[in-house]
Amino acid sequence: MTIRKGLIINCDDFGQSKAANQAIMQLLEENKVSSATIMVPAPGFEEAAQWCAKRRQPNVGLHLTFNSEALHLRWKSITEHPSLHDEQGYLHENVEQFERKAATQAVVKEMEAQFERALKHGMRLSHVDNHMGSLYGMAAGRSHIPHMLWKARRWKLPARLFRYIDHTDPLLSTIPNLEQPVRKASALADTLGVPIPDYLLSHPYHVQEQETYDSFKAWILSRLYRLPEGISETYFHPGTDDAWMQAHIPSWEKRVWEHRLLMDEDLAYTMRDAGVELTSYRYVEKHLKRPRLRAAWRLLR
Repeated sequence: MTIRKGLIINCDDFGQSKAANQAIMQLLEENKVSSATIMVPAPGFEEAAQWCAKRRQPNVGLHLTFNSEALHLRWKSITEHPSLHDEQGYLHENVEQFERKAATQAVVKEMEAQFERALKHGMRLSHVDNHMGSLYGMAAGRSHIPHMLWKARRWKLPARLFRYIDHTDPLLSTIPNLEQPVRKASALADTLGVPIPDYLLSHPYHVQEQETYDSFKAWILSRLYRLPEGISETYFHPGTDDAWMQAHIPSWEKRVWEHRLLMDEDLAYTMRDAGVELTSYRYVEKHLKRPRLRAAWRLLR
């Protein structure tokens, strides 16, 4: 069955911490979301991976992780290549540092190591995406999208990219001259036979000035009525409200809001009212492959 308006609700940062794990496990158990992505280098990975393996959870992907951004919650790479680490021996704190300092072959080997570790823990991965967009070349212009897509092809997994730009998106609308890179990246994905969604929808990561939970909720719900036709993904970073997260994670309040919103029956009601169907990367894998020869021609133009 073809979906006219489909939405993948993905929970990023599975494995980041106990607060993130508790929230995401609950949301997946209760079918409030359709997807999550796991951070293999992060300290909560073992707990999250064991939970996924025990339940044979089919909708958790690989959140390729090359940054460790929280001051009080740092982690290292799997391969321990020095170019992937800062002076303190942890993954780079921000994307620009990673883009400027990481050796390409080290990045490729780390991708493979994170994938293999997830499989060794019994996970059934659904797709590939990327923590903080570090592979997309948005900070210093050094993109690793071809390497990620090549790995996705080998692993036979869909990938988080997007084919079209929603010009009302608060992040994508601020990036100048985005059309050409998006066209090239989607054509490369199609050429390699890697299925991707049609749209990617974002929202601000931190609490904005004068933003409240009610205004955040209203904005998200209103957006469902403007969802374009095709398959869109939107991502959240939910976390339970605990003392440790409040003390150590700068974005803790927004994470609590997101968990609350995803559990809110108003979200499910609004999706039904707006004619939006909750779907997953399993649908992307099955239905969104494009003809490869035609894509190769587009890539060369």
